[in-house]
Amino acid sequence: MDTKITLTKGFQYVTFAMMAIGIAVIAYSFFTDPTRAWANFLLNNYMFLSIAIGASFFIALQYISQSGWSAMFKRVPEAMMSYIPYAGILMLLLFFGMHSIYHWTHEDALATDTLIQHKAPYLNIPFFFIRMIVFFLAWVLMTRLIRNASLNEDKVGGRSFFEKSELLSKIYIFILAITFSFATFDWIMSIDVHWFSTLFSLKNFVAAFLHGTATVVLVVIILHQRGFYKEMNKSHLLDFSRYVFMLSIVWGYFAFSQFMIIWYGNIPEETEYFAHRWNSGFKVIFYVNFFINWFLPFVLLLPQVLNKNIKVVKAVVIILIFGQYLDLYEQIFPGVMHHPVFGITEVGFFIGFAGLFLFIFAKALTAVPLIPKNHPYLDESLHHHLH
Repeated sequence: MDTKITLTKGFQYVTFAMMAIGIAVIAYSFFTDPTRAWANFLLNNYMFLSIAIGASFFIALQYISQSGWSAMFKRVPEAMMSYIPYAGILMLLLFFGMHSIYHWTHEDALATDTLIQHKAPYLNIPFFFIRMIVFFLAWVLMTRLIRNASLNEDKVGGRSFFEKSELLSKIYIFILAITFSFATFDWIMSIDVHWFSTLFSLKNFVAAFLHGTATVVLVVIILHQRGFYKEMNKSHLLDFSRYVFMLSIVWGYFAFSQFMIIWYGNIPEETEYFAHRWNSGFKVIFYVNFFINWFLPFVLLLPQVLNKNIKVVKAVVIILIFGQYLDLYEQIFPGVMHHPVFGITEVGFFIGFAGLFLFIFAKALTAVPLIPKNHPYLDESLHHHLH
């Protein structure tokens, strides 16, 4: 049974090259078009943070539900959580780009806009960063405690650390539900300061869970194809597929509900969000977003003959990762750039942040044994043949 992965020089060189490309493009972008650069900075850091948050929620649910089938794979989402503190450090750099992204930070807007004045006790720069620090401290603390309990379980065995992990996970999901909701309000929704939606945080939370799970599935499949996780079978793949299938439906439900309620209500303060996107070149992106994040996974993972096919599942989760980028692009760029732009800046930022995420994730994954040998449900996971 596989116990340890070695981080190859080739992989490290690839991630270093990706980060180098990213740094070069980022530096050039900030010099030539700072507003566009800050929009890309927010999009990519939030995207990989949400993948890490989604993975942390996935592992918490496995503990709470005492799922046995997934025990073998828990090192993957645990390693993804390692990106959260780095995302926090990077997010603090938004201090230097607030005026480029958020209209409510401009003094002339505050002086003349009644709505911004009404929101000023909450939407102001000092309180914005106080909340940000609180959010990241809570996430880093809870994920670190869950990770440490998991590693101690490997050393000691028994059920004590598993029960501790379950308790920590129950606490964490409530903290996460509140803090991540407010984080999406602050970092994304306040870009369009005159608009509001009660479904926005739910949609983005589900998106983080969906795309975080999709990334976990992709990594597990790649490791399996490279000779690790030899015990993985079609029963495991079916359970992973069900997660992705179910979450894509929930994502589609919240995304459509948000649009349908606003369209039907036809209130100017709400409809401006979609009217602006449809009338400034983002209408095609709106439809493609639904196609990638809901329609494709729904159709392809509905038949059991397909959701047990490793090639199909791998293709779906890869598409979903790019679907998350498109979803966030639609949320951020209309309010910052006001029209679609895509070029070397967007590609370079994505490559750079992807390289950073992969390096941090791989270092955490290779630092400990891949299989949690003392997990109480490991045997059930290794011999999972229920379907």
